[in-house]
Amino acid sequence: MADRLTRIAIVNNDRCKPKKCRQECKKSCPVVKTGRLCIEVTPTSKTAFLSEELCIGCGICVKKCPFGAIQIVNLPKDLEKDTIHRYGENSFKLHRLPVPRPGQVLGLVGTNGIGKSTALKILANKLKPNLGRYRNPPDWQEILNHFRGSELQSYFTRLVEEDLTAVIKPQHVDQIKKVARGKIGEALEKLDERGMMEEICAEMELTKILEREVKDVSGGELQRFAIAAVFLKKAVIYMFDEPSSYLDVRQRLKAAQVIRSLLRPDSYVIVVEHDLSVLDYLSDFVCCLYGKPTAYGVVTLPFSVREGINVFLAGFIPTENLRFRDESLTFKVSDTSLESDGEVKSYARYKYPNMSKTIGDFKLEVMGGEFTDSQIIVMLGENATGKTTFIRMLAGAFPDEKGIPVFNVSYKPQGIDSKRACTVRQLLLDRIRDAYVHPQFVSDVVRPLQIEELLDQQICDLSGGEKQRVAITLCLGKPADIYLIDEPSAHLDSQQRITASKVIKRFILHAKKTAFIVEHDFIMATYLADRVIVYEGQPSVKCVANSPQSLLTGMNLFLSHLNITFRRDPTNFRPRINKLESLKDREQKAAGSYYFLDD
Repeated sequence: MADRLTRIAIVNNDRCKPKKCRQECKKSCPVVKTGRLCIEVTPTSKTAFLSEELCIGCGICVKKCPFGAIQIVNLPKDLEKDTIHRYGENSFKLHRLPVPRPGQVLGLVGTNGIGKSTALKILANKLKPNLGRYRNPPDWQEILNHFRGSELQSYFTRLVEEDLTAVIKPQHVDQIKKVARGKIGEALEKLDERGMMEEICAEMELTKILEREVKDVSGGELQRFAIAAVFLKKAVIYMFDEPSSYLDVRQRLKAAQVIRSLLRPDSYVIVVEHDLSVLDYLSDFVCCLYGKPTAYGVVTLPFSVREGINVFLAGFIPTENLRFRDESLTFKVSDTSLESDGEVKSYARYKYPNMSKTIGDFKLEVMGGEFTDSQIIVMLGENATGKTTFIRMLAGAFPDEKGIPVFNVSYKPQGIDSKRACTVRQLLLDRIRDAYVHPQFVSDVVRPLQIEELLDQQICDLSGGEKQRVAITLCLGKPADIYLIDEPSAHLDSQQRITASKVIKRFILHAKKTAFIVEHDFIMATYLADRVIVYEGQPSVKCVANSPQSLLTGMNLFLSHLNITFRRDPTNFRPRINKLESLKDREQKAAGSYYFLDD
């Protein structure tokens, strides 16, 4: 009896189709054969129902289900008393909650589908926690009794009795276009409750686009608009769900400073962020989430920022003596990055000359350079400095230009269009049949990116992160000399970013090809880069792309423009941003070493 509650059964409602199968789960279940109703399903039911009390965890139904709709998950033993919310029978449940503290920024770190957004909704009073009792949900008095004696009790008491206002910046800013109408300036004026519109527009660089329609702006501008909109509201609880996607490095730090400026002694700020260097810079303390995506999520106790992110990367929680991931994630900078330039010249393979391109008012000057195969070149620059233009020049998008060598190119664009009505399997077979059936490609790319579990889903139904993984697979599957990948980290969670970096790196080394990558997530950029191209100049007006240089000199040049310094964490070597004007920051600036490599 004690053991029965440590197991949960999850049925994916999108995949379970009793009309199209022969109810294999029910026919093969040993408990059903003994006459008990462990699995209830008929050809007319919407989905199968699995009884968690009767289930013995044999896992036969999981293997027999033709659609892969069932998961049986064993929970760590001591979680039952901590259930905060369950959406319904055979669906996701969340254990414990992060603890916000007034006057401090709480960061949440964890993979996609593990309950971060659910936790935000509960803390914002948009969703009433049912403590796992979805049939007879408790009232607020009972919920407050449940949190008796914890920090959350005072938080929820304030939330309910004082009716605190909470504002959430949504995760998917693309949805704003569907809702908001009119010009950006007018929309912000309507929202301005604090009378700080001019300051925030100057801070978030929105002054130039105030006259533009909301539906016509780019992803980065939309993100800055969303952050500004939350900033202008009068509230006690501010929540930001992924505030850095679509922004470049400088804008990410600007956004971080704006978010920190919301702190007051009685206000709460909560941030969900997958770019770990930004999360590190932004938060005062961190809660990690672990578990099994779409099945259950558990929130850890609060850690200090450094310790929390290291716990997440190590995959082991010392306070609970629990390992939640098989391998730890570390960041060794690539060994090739430190080679002297002389060595590289000896096997230089490809060259491109000095080039220039004018598009409208924007002029891009490209300094000539060279690159070899098995090399990854990361392009560093702000948004609108012509990185995508350079990528398109190499891809032969401007055939009338003279002197550009034409390379055979595979290109993954920044935004992923997904209007096609076909399954992932059909798309992969249409576009990259040879690679898709090749065992080496499957083991190097398809399996690590977990494409197999998406094969039977429609492209238009995929989430942002799933589309991104399919797009990376399509790009790498196409035979080419050069792979041009624009922002491979968008929409991916911290763990998938590291997996994607490893996949791209391993593929480029094995296939002896070259990759040019545009990446704003600093940790991912340092992990991938063998050499870097730094873009300088005035965004959207005139920019210069330098020739490729080594990681250290390139990063130093790039960071000196941004006026930021980085140090490395001694345990897992991840880059960490120094707080502005801290001792370390001043020392490194005085020495001219903005980017630290020595350990």
